[in-house]
Amino acid sequence: MFPIASYETYQDGEIIFRENSHGDWIYLVEEGAVELSKDVNGKKVVLETLQPEAVFGELAYIAKIPRTATATAVGTTTVGVLDRTIFDRELNQLRAD
Repeated sequence: MFPIASYETYQDGEIIFRENSHGDWIYLVEEGAVELSKDVNGKKVVLETLQPEAVFGELAYIAKIPRTATATAVGTTTVGVLDRTIFDRELNQLRAD
């Protein structure tokens, strides 16, 4: 089970996060879909379209590096947001058990 801090809803084409931005959040697609894309020589290249139950944003979160892709809502999309504080607390509790 993932520790969801909040839920956010995005409309079709709305950016969830941009490539090279920073953030301490991992996302879980609850409803809708999320397109992951990169800017390659000024052109948008779609890497993948994520469906419900897919997790994204974890690379920047775990490695503490800038986002490696742009995440865009496809249709009306709701994502669960996992923040670092809650996730780390849950992880530490699992280790203690």
